[in-house]
Amino acid sequence: MTRINSNIASLIAQRNLSRANDDLSVRLERLSTGLRINRGADDPAGLITSERLRAELRGIEQGINNSERASSVIATTEGALSEVSELLNSVKALVIEAANSGAISPEEIEANQLQVDSAIESITRISNTASFAGLKLLNGELGYTISGVDSTEIIKTQVNAANFLGRASVQVDVETIGSAQQAQLFFRGDFTNGAAFPTAPVGAVDGELFEKVTLEVAGPEGVQVLTFNSGSTLNDVRDAINNLGGATGIQAQRVSATDITSGLRFFSLDYGSEAFVSIRRLGNTGDFFQPVALQNDGAPSTLDYNNPAIVTPTDQDRGRDVIAIVNGAVATGRGLDIGIRSSSLDLELTLSSSFGQTITGTAATFHITGGGSLFQLGPQVNASQQVNIGIQSIADSRLGGTTVALKNGGTEFQFLNALKSGGVSALASENFAAASDIIDTAIDEVSSLRGRLGAFERNTLQTNIRSLSAALENVTASESKIRDSDFAVETSRLTRSQVLTNAGTAVLALANTQTQTVLQLLG
Repeated sequence: MTRINSNIASLIAQRNLSRANDDLSVRLERLSTGLRINRGADDPAGLITSERLRAELRGIEQGINNSERASSVIATTEGALSEVSELLNSVKALVIEAANSGAISPEEIEANQLQVDSAIESITRISNTASFAGLKLLNGELGYTISGVDSTEIIKTQVNAANFLGRASVQVDVETIGSAQQAQLFFRGDFTNGAAFPTAPVGAVDGELFEKVTLEVAGPEGVQVLTFNSGSTLNDVRDAINNLGGATGIQAQRVSATDITSGLRFFSLDYGSEAFVSIRRLGNTGDFFQPVALQNDGAPSTLDYNNPAIVTPTDQDRGRDVIAIVNGAVATGRGLDIGIRSSSLDLELTLSSSFGQTITGTAATFHITGGGSLFQLGPQVNASQQVNIGIQSIADSRLGGTTVALKNGGTEFQFLNALKSGGVSALASENFAAASDIIDTAIDEVSSLRGRLGAFERNTLQTNIRSLSAALENVTASESKIRDSDFAVETSRLTRSQVLTNAGTAVLALANTQTQTVLQLLG
């Protein structure tokens, strides 16, 4: 049938031409933009996945940038610390040179002191000026803020890392469960007690040696040999050993200040398993001299020379490291020093001798209230992708904290500034051993900090950059597969769309001309 009011063939041709034109537009758009998904209608599910991957990519890229910037900060800090190490080594040499007082004049010692002052002032100046883009690195700004530390219990606190996990502060509880001990030996003084001391001759006097004896006194610092004649008192023995304490690291004292028969206590100045005391008799005389040690590291108050269940004859004893629990975890002890390292807390503490030796069942508590340097290393802002480390101040009043022995027999906790002119351990004080100990501690602290930062850069930052770079490659490939155009496919489809468009145009023209054949019927 031939109708002119409705050209169905033309409508069909128009519809297919429109579809061909739409498909051609899509191909042209994808080829011009390089993207398979240009709007949500192209692939709704693919768009959602692609946008998530894009967000993850931006996070990964920024994580890499953050790690590279953190590496720059660490490198800048380490460079400043390297110079501090050189200055500390020069001070160490100056102290050792000044100790050679038999071959160096007082004027040279004064000149050395001027160099020591200059070096220490330079260390403090580096502490105050080392910076990165306005961020102070070594003046304590990147260290942790601590409150509530009782100096009678904890004399030195170093927080290396703390993860606050959204908390305003971190509470630290420290409880001693195993006391630190000095190495110690005892020698009785009740020579007239024949039953307890059968080798004492008739007429022996309590507290006086009744026979010549030669003793080898050995400790962490060295060995000395002392000879005591018959009639020497235990006080003479004590004083002779104490006079050589700097050469042996061993001191002696009366067990009881009022009772000479209580004997002598020989002990190491240091605490811990590295400290030892050895009092050994040499030669053929003085076989009565037999020191004893307390079994099971007992307290001196339990001493009973006549009870073999308490004392053991021996000429050597070692100290014991403190054992402590920090926030429920057993801390590693070394003398009075303890340390703990976990994912949430990394700190080092030096306990006072009274707290480290006493087991009370009561914890010492303090709080870490803020500070530290937070490095965001991952694509997500959460604790598992952040690292918080502390960089303590290296000013002379914070560096080298050490308990040193004083000439009066006491001890004092001193820092590097004690070596400056007028300080208690300046070269003029001739307390060279104390000055050397402070310098050694300062060198160890700086070296430890450099090593900790180096380990952080090598094992955390560099590995993080490599892992994020690999993730960036894989996520980019995944996002590209979803969103980017495949030019081989699109060009082939473009050719098809062009052919269909041309054909559709020709067919539409033919469909429009078909109705004109009706004119022939009208003749």
